[in-house]
Amino acid sequence: MKTQIGIKPENSVKVADILNKLLSDEHVLYIKTRNAHWNIEGSDFAAVHKFFENQYIQLEEIIDLVAERIRSIDHYAIGTMEDYLKLTQLNEESRENNDSISFIKDLNGDHEAVIIELRENINRFANDYNDMGSSDFITGLMEKHEKMAWMLRAHLK
Repeated sequence: MKTQIGIKPENSVKVADILNKLLSDEHVLYIKTRNAHWNIEGSDFAAVHKFFENQYIQLEEIIDLVAERIRSIDHYAIGTMEDYLKLTQLNEESRENNDSISFIKDLNGDHEAVIIELRENINRFANDYNDMGSSDFITGLMEKHEKMAWMLRAHLK
């Protein structure tokens, strides 16, 4: 059955492509946050270990929401690491040490890159592709990432 939700097919393809890129970024950020959770070292281990756990749990939810949004506009969410690594704008690994400051700076930079990408697509989705639902959806994701980045930056003060 053909989806009839008021978005031109060529526009829904463009939105799905951008959302699949976002899905790739979210997966890479999730893996990097899990890595930080597993490998953190230092006198602040217990607190930061738990902090990273809270962050990766939030990212798990975001990943599921992005994939479901792609499906709701009648496209398929990508699902392989190979595809994620082809599409992501993030570096898989860039920090030098397993201390909290190194992990936090790296993860904060990734969140900020995702925030910028989301912000650049809010109006594009609404105005260029006539997809207010996806525009509203990524606005909410941007707010979640802004809060997560703020929490990371608060550790750096």
